[in-house]
Amino acid sequence: MVAAERSGDMLAALLLQGMRQSWPQLQASGIGGPQMDATGFASRWSCDELSVRGLVEALWRYRHINGIRQTLIQDLLASPPDLYVGVDASDFNLPVERLLRQQGVPTVQLVCPSIWAWRPERVQKIRDSVDHVLCIYPFEPALLAQHGIEGTFVGHPVADVIDMEPDRGQARQNLGLPAVGTIVALLPGSRPSEVKGLALPFLQAAKRMLALRPGLQFVLPTHGPLKPMVEESIARAGMQGHVHLVMGRSHEVQAACDVALVASGTATLETALHKRPMVIAYKMQWLSWQIANRKRLLPWIGLPNILCNEGLVPEFLQEQVQPEALAKAVLQWLDDPMSVAKIQQRFTALHHQLRQDMPTLATHAIQKVLAA
Repeated sequence: MVAAERSGDMLAALLLQGMRQSWPQLQASGIGGPQMDATGFASRWSCDELSVRGLVEALWRYRHINGIRQTLIQDLLASPPDLYVGVDASDFNLPVERLLRQQGVPTVQLVCPSIWAWRPERVQKIRDSVDHVLCIYPFEPALLAQHGIEGTFVGHPVADVIDMEPDRGQARQNLGLPAVGTIVALLPGSRPSEVKGLALPFLQAAKRMLALRPGLQFVLPTHGPLKPMVEESIARAGMQGHVHLVMGRSHEVQAACDVALVASGTATLETALHKRPMVIAYKMQWLSWQIANRKRLLPWIGLPNILCNEGLVPEFLQEQVQPEALAKAVLQWLDDPMSVAKIQQRFTALHHQLRQDMPTLATHAIQKVLAA
């Protein structure tokens, strides 16, 4: 099993728990993170070593990442597993899956590559590489079937682990935050490249908000390797003493806040499932953006907007990521409780749609693949 970033680590850990119900003696190894390791998974490499976003960033680290992949392929061909599960990270996993499938190893991809959003040409690679796709969005199996690819909607596991009615008061108590007052969550991403591009403008936006609303409080979740980068951005923005820094615990942060400023990615969906209004932002290297923007098929990049097929929450991309604009958009949510109530209804409906029993459904699909 190979997960290439922290969001994949969480998905894979849930799948492993479900698989162990059917196969108590399951031996699983590969590339993972702390949540996978906690299930008894044996990580040969950390998922953090593969975590990049954007073509240019990937090219910078190509030699290192490709070296890991080649070593992994050599080891797997020398001692083939009974099953290979790629978790998201299709650019890394599909070439591995293709080679293993040619050697008779069953291959399963957890998380369908987003061919519905951009780079639709990847469908041929999926067909050549994967026996079955475990889809986390309900419209994906029918799309895959049009191209002769088997897929099963298993639900989005994040929808299982987030309460339908998150307890804001309890989350604040758990984090040591005041029970009263307005809290803005700042979530500038989980990758170094994201934090490098977004932490400073997010914190500069927070400073502008604080100047307009002196009672606002800010909380920012991070994790070990990114903490120094975040602390540097806090200092550069002049926000020392005004930001409650939390190690991990992003779900509690999302539950505790009134509104969030979020980097595009899984965190936007998590925030939506916590029924919190948000502003989405994203920046990547200029060349990466030029390539990605030409290949995208949808008018939005944020998962809540894509899944609801509507521009429910504002998005700021590339040069639009300016502190003044971000601050204004966040404060608009705080001044418009009617719009907040409407979006909470939409997010609740989305939550019900995505809440399935992912570990069980995925395990049943894998059993069929192995029995074929």
